[in-house]
Amino acid sequence: MNRGKIYAFLVPTISVLIALGIGSIVILLIGKNPITAYSVMFQGAFGGIEALADTVVKMTPLVLTGLAVGFGFRAGVFNIGADGQMAMGALMGAIVAMSFGWLPPVILIPLSIISGMVAGAIWASIAGFLKAFTGAHEVISTIMLNWIAINIGTFMVTGPLAVGTGTPKSPEIADAAKLPIILKVQAIQLTIGIVIAILVAIVMYILIEKTTMGYELRGVGFNPFAAEYGGINIKKNIVMIMAISGALAGMAGIVDLLGVPPHRFLGEFTAGRGFDGITIALIGRNHPIGIIFAALLISVLRTGSNAMQIRAQIPNDIVTIIQGIVIFLVAAERIVATLIEWKKRKKVTA
Repeated sequence: MNRGKIYAFLVPTISVLIALGIGSIVILLIGKNPITAYSVMFQGAFGGIEALADTVVKMTPLVLTGLAVGFGFRAGVFNIGADGQMAMGALMGAIVAMSFGWLPPVILIPLSIISGMVAGAIWASIAGFLKAFTGAHEVISTIMLNWIAINIGTFMVTGPLAVGTGTPKSPEIADAAKLPIILKVQAIQLTIGIVIAILVAIVMYILIEKTTMGYELRGVGFNPFAAEYGGINIKKNIVMIMAISGALAGMAGIVDLLGVPPHRFLGEFTAGRGFDGITIALIGRNHPIGIIFAALLISVLRTGSNAMQIRAQIPNDIVTIIQGIVIFLVAAERIVATLIEWKKRKKVTA
């Protein structure tokens, strides 16, 4: 294993350990036992079939939003609009899943997922087009598109798609569109959504690392001027990068809706999970396989934090602190890399 691959593994791993150590200090300062706290968190995430299933269910959309953001980062495009793309994907996919309930599952499920991906791709392509042909920065345009998508979703569930009372929501999707269940434990339903997410991660790894198209996309990210000099169409690739990124985010939305009750589009459907994709992409260092483990980490922290709060009376803010420190250290990787080098020099000297 070369030095770059070793660092790619060590930096996020050491960052997590440092963050847990700082979190331990904070827990001590509030008068709690960090060993007990982390033990409860681990049990809350993995302590039994129900806990494990809940962790994996939460992990599924995070893998896909992480892939969406990470793919853009690898290609030099900052897609901050995964939240809006996720919402548009879920909305369009839900409309298809509600409208064609007479189709068999083998057709309706792929059709719904593809519809969600297309919606996410189109929504992201707007920002890609603006960047490629007008120079508008994608960070600003994707953030603005997030708000537009959220308001479109709110309008749809309070107007054309509104049903019932209470929380604004759409009708339930057809049974034929619901993802097959792998495991059901009480209210937790673990579906093939996680299998889809992992397969997509593998496909993205092959696309980025093993194909000519991936080489061109990475070339645009490394140095767009050199890529253009080498004959790569920069404008076309920018729009394509945003479209693929948006399709992944749209898939995250519709796969979650098809796999998790209540199988309806809600006004606050994404709950900020699109923005979690930024966190996951950074921790996973924009590598598809690393993103899988980063999504698992965030899912464990989220699931375990509920157990920490209930069983150990430790506030959820501790998990937010840990997550923030991990992101800081991964983003400022030179700090961790320096610690690794210092440790190596110390051993050599000894």
